[in-house]
Amino acid sequence: MQYLLLAAAFLGCYAAQAQQLTPTERKIVASVQQHMPQTERLLEQVVNINSGTLNVAGVREVGAVFRKEFDALGFKTEWVAMPASMQRAGHLVAQRKGKKGKKLFLIGHLDTVFELDMPFTKYTRLNDSTATGQGVNDMKGGDVVILAALQALQANGLLKDANITAYFTGDEERGGKGPEARADFIAKAKEAQVALAFENAIDRHTVATARRGSSNWQLKTFGTAAHSSTIFKPTVGYGAIYEAARILNSFRETLSQEQYLTFNPGLIVGGSEVNYDEGKAHAEVTGKTNIIAPTAAVAGDLRFLTEAQKEGARAKMRAIVAQSLPGTRAEITFSDGIPGMAPTPGNQKLAALADQASRDLGLGPVVAGDPGSRGAGDVSYVAQYLDCLDGLGAPGKGAHAPGETINLKEFPLLIERTALMLYRLTR
Repeated sequence: MQYLLLAAAFLGCYAAQAQQLTPTERKIVASVQQHMPQTERLLEQVVNINSGTLNVAGVREVGAVFRKEFDALGFKTEWVAMPASMQRAGHLVAQRKGKKGKKLFLIGHLDTVFELDMPFTKYTRLNDSTATGQGVNDMKGGDVVILAALQALQANGLLKDANITAYFTGDEERGGKGPEARADFIAKAKEAQVALAFENAIDRHTVATARRGSSNWQLKTFGTAAHSSTIFKPTVGYGAIYEAARILNSFRETLSQEQYLTFNPGLIVGGSEVNYDEGKAHAEVTGKTNIIAPTAAVAGDLRFLTEAQKEGARAKMRAIVAQSLPGTRAEITFSDGIPGMAPTPGNQKLAALADQASRDLGLGPVVAGDPGSRGAGDVSYVAQYLDCLDGLGAPGKGAHAPGETINLKEFPLLIERTALMLYRLTR
């Protein structure tokens, strides 16, 4: 009885605030609600296809399912293939070239972190409000948010004049190497004015106006091989492992308190002989306790909010590396990954649009979340070219882990919010 009273109170509040909607907007919301059984069936269908990034056939199969849905909406679709040497499936692109409203660029991805050699979890309803399955919120749920919102607009004849590009990459979780991996993605984004990305929502009250970027670094240190009894002597020095330890500790002391900056040494080896395969993230080492290590290697990542922060951190790290202990030397190299998505006034305006849509739907306020809570994503590749907003996808928990879930109570609400935002942006 108490549950029924609470539900009735919530629905009454929802109905009162939804009066902020125009008659057309109320029809859009009704279409989302009426279509939810088909929406959940589509989600179940794609979750039940394994599409780990390296499962090229699986990624293409998911792409084919979504391509059929876009074709039915009158989008012109194409598959952007990647070179065979990259071992990536490619990307799905769907476009409508209308002349009304903002030119929109909607971002999703087809792949998950769950490869074929991992235990497979199909779509399963745990109860009336929760379902589980691989990629159910990150980000097949987000992809379905895009399609369900567009279907609601189409059902009301509202896509005719819209200019929308939906771009679903096939390798967000393990990006292909080389400029061609995102060349077409960036080129098509540059044709738009607004990018909306549908990575999983933290909750329905939080969106992302900024995301940190990621890059990698590799440290190598060198010392003099000698008997351990001679360590620290002027003729021998400190050895490669002490030099690596000095550098890592200096990184921690110098940089660890800077907001939004993190750096993690994820692999370290040192000894008489070190063989490190960067491509496989695998190392082999031999050594003895009575031999001073002549070599050590450390591999890590660096996460940052802006390019200026990244370059500033690299400069400090290089300076630390140059201050070698006696009898040692060191070198550090950096490789770029995904750029940062800096907070901008334009991004904040999009957050305000999400906030207004949410309030008009009776769902409460929306605020920009902490950039430090999110890693890098596809939207970051284009954030320097146009206004962006992320975190608009499916609500849930446990992304990238067994037992990943989606909140089925909030799922339709976020589809409604997206549909309302798209309608207002394309007027």
